[in-house]
Amino acid sequence: MASIDWVTLLPQKNRGHDSRGSKTSKVNQVAHEASRGSRERTCAWRPVTQRTFTEKEMSSRTLSVTDDIQRYLVEHSVRESPVLARLRAVTARMPDSELQIGPEQGQLMALLARLIGARRCIEVGTFTGYSSLVVALALPPDGSIIASDVSESWTAIARRFWSEAGVAHKIDLRLQPAAQTLDELIAADGENQFDFAFIDADKTGYPGYYEQLLTLVRPGGLIVADNTLWSGRVADAAVIDEDTRALRAFNDRLHADERIDLSLIPIGDGLTLARKR
Repeated sequence: MASIDWVTLLPQKNRGHDSRGSKTSKVNQVAHEASRGSRERTCAWRPVTQRTFTEKEMSSRTLSVTDDIQRYLVEHSVRESPVLARLRAVTARMPDSELQIGPEQGQLMALLARLIGARRCIEVGTFTGYSSLVVALALPPDGSIIASDVSESWTAIARRFWSEAGVAHKIDLRLQPAAQTLDELIAADGENQFDFAFIDADKTGYPGYYEQLLTLVRPGGLIVADNTLWSGRVADAAVIDEDTRALRAFNDRLHADERIDLSLIPIGDGLTLARKR
């Protein structure tokens, strides 16, 4: 494996309103109330009511990730290809570098795409192309990604590295608002035509993108949303800015949504996995 630049791999500072940060959140896992079983094939459940958990209930918690643990995690897990490492290094020199996902998160996304046998994918928010590139490299030869972004300058970098990696033919970039792209796909393709989707764009747009993607993604397909722990701000009642409130509402919405199987995991800035039932 190539030598690792720890400066660019270690967690970064706070991120902007449509972030792609790589900081591993230190928000501890909230205990989930077990639902009672039923005689039906699918067990009934209901969302956890908001209350304060006791220390005993919170005892089995996610490890807080220090810089040393993050370094160990990357050193013993990440298998980053040279082209991905070069793209990350180029992006690290940009003023908005904190918008890029971390390599461990990208590797998880690639693994998930392989696990579900993804062929048709959608990306909402492309930035400089790391997430689309890492997923494209994991797709079979006939795989494809429709990527949506509004920045020509950021995606010019993405195009360069897609070509360098030999996957440009797999990625269809739409330079327009994501909601427009998703509406066009619904009109053209109808329901249940995609396997995997990634949301990493404006936070107030997450609920709308999610509903559109639920139409487009097939049963058994996966919707992945980034920044859902938001550096822990979603758990801090004193933080009431628009993006934080939007992410709280999004997390609450998915928690109560019986159309999906759900997991919110503390990797990067918080990654939500929603499998369509």
